[in-house]
Amino acid sequence: MNLRTVIKILVQLSRFGLAALFLLTAGAKLAILKTFAGNVAELLSSASINYERWRWPTTFGVIAAEVVVAGLLIVPRTVRLGALMAALLLVGFSGFALYYVYVLHGEPLECGCFGGIIGSQLGLKTALRNLVLLVPALLVFFGAKGKAATKRRKRHRRDIIVNRRFAA
Repeated sequence: MNLRTVIKILVQLSRFGLAALFLLTAGAKLAILKTFAGNVAELLSSASINYERWRWPTTFGVIAAEVVVAGLLIVPRTVRLGALMAALLLVGFSGFALYYVYVLHGEPLECGCFGGIIGSQLGLKTALRNLVLLVPALLVFFGAKGKAATKRRKRHRRDIIVNRRFAA
């Protein structure tokens, strides 16, 4: 097995693993929707945002974003966009976790990131976990081949074959 094959396998595993992860987290949040919305309200309140107004739109926005990212990662034409959006979500979640704990000096709060499946408090561990998940997202982004790259490779192979025929 050569390096290119190993990279292709890692990209596919990362791609579908991230898609499964985002679908799992969205489903887990839906399972404990009121609890998750309460956590979102606490976070919004600590950031001096009108939590009564933005609680439900933010809750559904987070869940919808995770479902959209998973869909983009599954559809072959949108894999790189999905990886980019996954990376942005992970960085955004990490940034807010760090902002909440270290800037706002918020009390440890159950984030509900994985619904009731995995208990984790918002803070450094949450941020580090999300930043570790950036590795597969970046692997998918840089490892997935876009349509233009595939066309260039095919054109290059065709040119090599044509040049060999005329050189002989």
